[in-house]
Amino acid sequence: MEESKKLKDELMLKDSTVWERVDEAEKEQIYDYCEGYKYFLNNCKTERESTQFIISQAIKNGFISLDEAIDRNLRLIPGSKVYVNNKDKSVILAVIGNTLIEKGMNIVAAHIDAPRIDLKPTPVYEEGGLALFNTHYYGGIKKYQWVAIPLAMHGVVIKNDGQKVNISIGENENDPVLYISDLLPHLSKDQMEKKAAEVITGEGLDVLVGSIPYPDKETEQRVKLNILKMLKEKYGIMEEDLISAEIEIVPALKVRDIGLDRSMIGGYGQDDRVSAYTALTAILSVENPMHTCLAVFADKEEVGSMGNTGLQSHFMENTVAELLVLTGNTGEIYVRRALANSKLLSADVNVAYDPLYADAYDKTNTPFLGKGVVLTKYTGSRGKSGSNDANAEFVGAIRAIFNSSGVVWQAGELGKVDVGGGGTIAQFVASYGMEVVDCGVALLSMHSPYELSSKADVYMAHKAYSAFYHNA
Repeated sequence: MEESKKLKDELMLKDSTVWERVDEAEKEQIYDYCEGYKYFLNNCKTERESTQFIISQAIKNGFISLDEAIDRNLRLIPGSKVYVNNKDKSVILAVIGNTLIEKGMNIVAAHIDAPRIDLKPTPVYEEGGLALFNTHYYGGIKKYQWVAIPLAMHGVVIKNDGQKVNISIGENENDPVLYISDLLPHLSKDQMEKKAAEVITGEGLDVLVGSIPYPDKETEQRVKLNILKMLKEKYGIMEEDLISAEIEIVPALKVRDIGLDRSMIGGYGQDDRVSAYTALTAILSVENPMHTCLAVFADKEEVGSMGNTGLQSHFMENTVAELLVLTGNTGEIYVRRALANSKLLSADVNVAYDPLYADAYDKTNTPFLGKGVVLTKYTGSRGKSGSNDANAEFVGAIRAIFNSSGVVWQAGELGKVDVGGGGTIAQFVASYGMEVVDCGVALLSMHSPYELSSKADVYMAHKAYSAFYHNA
């Protein structure tokens, strides 16, 4: 018996939770750390709000903008800290290391967009005595989850004169909220016979915004007119201004502790703001590193990393080129060398085993809540399509770093083969030739309006990214 126990401890994977493997002092650190995370989730429900928060924290910790460094012709030296704001929707933080950038960087890359509902360019219309916003959903959602819940409106409007107007309605407890209606059970016979994907259609996600008509009975579309009048009075905007706007409809739900033991967190946008927050706190702790460290916070991952703020753009590549110039190296070859020699953690979430839907998982290769940050060697679907599939050597190196740094981690896939699948930014950044592996927190109810994470896993993600910055 004693010999078999010794062999088991030596040869088999550890199956205990974070809570069983940390002492009381670290348990307190887990709870304390997650209070900051909850604040971030409550106050950063869009990529623009996340960018603003990240930059504010960076400035408090001694970072200066790259534009300022360029304007002042500053030479960046080991320990220098800079940030790059890309159109207020993505951002990079960099801490210059003691080795040449061309020798490679340690990079953690997360995304700060999340599934949501966007307004169409001409959104306001009236039907049946109600004013509504016409919408187009963003990212992979189960549309039926977004009806009959309180919703908030966040975003920016660019007026004809170029003025930017920020909008946030529905977060303050005294604010009104918005709403998407559903059909009552008494009349739902035909609806209930549809497939889940068809119960609510994309065009059926229009948002209810008002019902009081403008007083002039001779005017048409009086409820719409009254809503436009209110927007004019509060924000100084007209209907045409909404064409040059980015308005997002998100759940008006506050982050709460989940469970009688308060061990979990419920809230919107944890895919992937859990990785963004933990990457942020990790890089803010970096001082005078061996290798230059980057934290990348990207937009558009949920729709394929497209556009000039997603990681299929040259945003990260251009930033590295600028850093090289300010550290004394110029030329495209240095950019190529720097990227090819780098190591990157694709900081994105995975799925946690859910006993209520056990048939969707290969239990021996699925992450579990509370068992630590997840290493995901490959994602993709239909035979790893759209996956990076990390090299064994790099996975081994990351394992060694985590094991030597007290990081509780686990390995896992995104559900059973051929059941579904998904992708991350890993495949795009790997095209530079750098070593990349996915590493993040396992969630329940991913892409729903109210996702769930384990506080223990959130803290271990921070600890994992910190260990990577200091030891890779």
